[in-house]
Amino acid sequence: MTSIELTRIAPRLHLLDFSIGQAYLWQDEEELTLVDAGWAGTADDTAAAIRSAGLDPDRLRRIVLTHCHQDHVGSAQELADRHGAEILAHRLDAPVIRGEAPVPEPDLLDWEVPLFEHGLTSPKAPPTRVDREVEDGEELGFGDGAVVVHTPGHTPGSIAVHLPRHGVLFAGDTVASVPDVMFGVFHVDRALALDSMRTLAKLAPSVLCCGHGAPVTTDTATRLTAAAAAAQA
Repeated sequence: MTSIELTRIAPRLHLLDFSIGQAYLWQDEEELTLVDAGWAGTADDTAAAIRSAGLDPDRLRRIVLTHCHQDHVGSAQELADRHGAEILAHRLDAPVIRGEAPVPEPDLLDWEVPLFEHGLTSPKAPPTRVDREVEDGEELGFGDGAVVVHTPGHTPGSIAVHLPRHGVLFAGDTVASVPDVMFGVFHVDRALALDSMRTLAKLAPSVLCCGHGAPVTTDTATRLTAAAAAAQA
């Protein structure tokens, strides 16, 4: 990978596309926040993408990891070390992110197996520090009141990040949008992940940012509710 595409979704929100997995950049007046960090070895390209939007990567104050998978954790520590950010993750995934525990094995459906093998072609994430372990309902200090929503199932410590004042929901991999809003894949506990998806649907976001697939900005709450119901069926 030689470059990362950065796309503006809303006045304070950008998408960083790593081809497998995505990260999101939120802009407050004086600070930047990354939700997930893309592949290992992409810190230079991520910083360049941030600069391409007219922003200074040295304003990066926090990196929130939605879960422990390599396509989301990859460059978190390198970016944090360079730009002075802290790394946040749920306490249940923190030992995996730090390299102290193995990545939990997903319960794969037959059709998920080739997709999972393709996903493993992204670079393995190095052991990565977690500066702050977060819990459900905890405020994160950005986005005019961003809060943690614990969404176990994809991994035990999967989280979403909800910005209620902006109607924005970062769903991690509990939900995907490929090609439309759908139940995510590669869950450790599919039933628990479905419960988490229903929890997210109740938040009725106007902007849905998934770890895989295009951001959803039209009829978002309706589409998310319908996808949760379809997955239940």
